[in-house]
Amino acid sequence: MKYIKISIIVIAFLAILNDSGFSQGNGSKYAGEFLAIGVGGRPLGMGSAYVALVNDVTAGYWNPALLSKLDYPQFSLMHDARFGNLLNYNYGAVGIPIGKNQSLGLSVIINGISDIPDTRNALIDLNGNGQLDPGERLDPDRITYFNSNDYAFLLTYSKKQNEKFSYGANFKVIRRSLAEESAWGLGFDLGLAYNPIERLMLGANLQDVTTTYLAWSTGKKENISPTAKIGAAYVIPVPFLNGTFVPASDLDVRFENRRTASNFNVGAVSFDFHGGLEYNYSNLFSIRGGYNEIGNLTLGAGIKLPKINIDYSFAKFDGDEQLGNTHRISLTFTLDEDKFKRK
Repeated sequence: MKYIKISIIVIAFLAILNDSGFSQGNGSKYAGEFLAIGVGGRPLGMGSAYVALVNDVTAGYWNPALLSKLDYPQFSLMHDARFGNLLNYNYGAVGIPIGKNQSLGLSVIINGISDIPDTRNALIDLNGNGQLDPGERLDPDRITYFNSNDYAFLLTYSKKQNEKFSYGANFKVIRRSLAEESAWGLGFDLGLAYNPIERLMLGANLQDVTTTYLAWSTGKKENISPTAKIGAAYVIPVPFLNGTFVPASDLDVRFENRRTASNFNVGAVSFDFHGGLEYNYSNLFSIRGGYNEIGNLTLGAGIKLPKINIDYSFAKFDGDEQLGNTHRISLTFTLDEDKFKRK
């Protein structure tokens, strides 16, 4: 019970920072939005309701506390091409158990858009006012192209304090580039996990807990405000189906004055809901469904082979056919051999 109180105190502390203007004073809303896309076919198929449920190497992203569940070294890869292949999102991670109850991990996220037309020097400016006026046009021979890339590196430490409580943290390095300009940022995440009773899992991931600052080469500064991701999951055995049902739900609490760009808000504090359900048959294959914070239905499936898990997720973007649908496949490799097992 004391661990739940600790979580509440930390979240209250973040709310105080918000009220004092610490997290919203610089107006850097959405500065770290690429970090919220999500990783892994399993969680994305469940609407990203995974903060309490994660039990593999993707814990470095979803909840660093639960990387301590690893008993063998794991590697994971995912590729996501969305919006008609305009945006490419790639993820890779490695997790290694250390000693009896600790784990270390490294996660890398690369988000990029290539060949963006640069028309800044392509204007045929007949009247010299620097604007595109009637009768003026862009010279296609003077249009150049540039890229926009985002990188995040998460170094994770996790420890299982006892059979019910785990904690962990991320040290995060962010690199962003847009045309000839670039930015660097440093941040921290804090993860907590608690199992009050058998089969019930609770988790919290306090992302960018001290606020993550981005310093651009132009001199501009942005900040990524704290986000509290709180989740719960419950395992329901279904013996007559030789499997289990796992409902899960997450709540994202943000402190950056999103207001209408959220499911609901109380002043500058916004709340977004994720829900998911998984049926796992005999620990061999799974089917999944979910609902994410932007109102999209998600579907997914997974199969477990010797030393490798293959997971697929599908998300439909309603309201605009040009956005297309998103298909994501992730692979997780486990060095499931006695010589690699946690001692």
